[in-house]
Amino acid sequence: MKIDIEFNSGAQLPMDAIPELASLAEDVGFGCAWAGEANNKDPTVMLAAIAAVTDRIEVGTAVYHMLGRTPATLALQVLGLDELSQGRFRLGVGISNPTIAAWHGVPMDRPLARIQEYLEIVRRALEREKLSFAGRFYQSHGFKAAFRPQPRAIPLYIAAFGPKMSRLAGRLSDGVLINMANEEQVIRIVEHVREGTKSAGEDPDSREVICKIRCCLATDRGAARNSLSKVLTYYALADYYRDLLTRMGFGAEVEAIRLAWLSGGFEAARAKITDRLFDALPLVAAKSVGEVMEKVERYADAGATRVILPYVPCSDDAVTETRRFIAAFAGFL
Repeated sequence: MKIDIEFNSGAQLPMDAIPELASLAEDVGFGCAWAGEANNKDPTVMLAAIAAVTDRIEVGTAVYHMLGRTPATLALQVLGLDELSQGRFRLGVGISNPTIAAWHGVPMDRPLARIQEYLEIVRRALEREKLSFAGRFYQSHGFKAAFRPQPRAIPLYIAAFGPKMSRLAGRLSDGVLINMANEEQVIRIVEHVREGTKSAGEDPDSREVICKIRCCLATDRGAARNSLSKVLTYYALADYYRDLLTRMGFGAEVEAIRLAWLSGGFEAARAKITDRLFDALPLVAAKSVGEVMEKVERYADAGATRVILPYVPCSDDAVTETRRFIAAFAGFL
């Protein structure tokens, strides 16, 4: 089991603090520093800064949304980050969701077919092939990287939840990235990933299963829970994740949150977060690292091979709090 960290999923940290925090995470023993993408601070800039000041910790995207950039642009960013990190880069890609698709003014129909075409162009570009690709959704003609990349296969992961995308991740990538799924769903996703890997004629144990567990560490557990409940409320109100939570059996809670938001705004919606919903999801309001690791072990038992810990601060001093969180893992990793 590898334990990783994610910076700034909620954009609480100033960019200029992240290199120092990443260096501390490297010294403590975290395996990889990940960055996600939505309307938060740019992950490419963040990971480049981390790669430039570290030597051992890996850097990765969890995830890049494919709707936000062309395949050729993604290939250039990937090659640049891999060269800067001297071969420590890991690429996580996801189809995104309707909300983010609307930000970019692009359609989100036929996600399985779209991501297969997209990744085929990226793969060819990473191999420095001169592209001549005309698909149903993507076209790229004449592009070729003007430099020779490092001779290595960059690990690729696909974000997935449903059975078809999970099987696709097993068939086409090095593993699956899972966000906001409980242990029962992780077990299901792992089985579908293994089915996809078997269909590709490969060892089903060869794929990584990477899960996110958001956590907050504080002497006041209520303050930690309050901070994490804000994150959960955003997810419960988002179209795609609202559907996922409903499929996990939390339809009544999600509907109550939505109705409270419509009538009373965000804080009214947050007040509808139940203990049943909070406790079942990958969220840890902890007083100690040991409590965080208990949740990590539960996900390991469900099939996770790596766990990413996005830290959610509960104070106004996010930098100091995140520094303390990282330092607390000394001796655990």
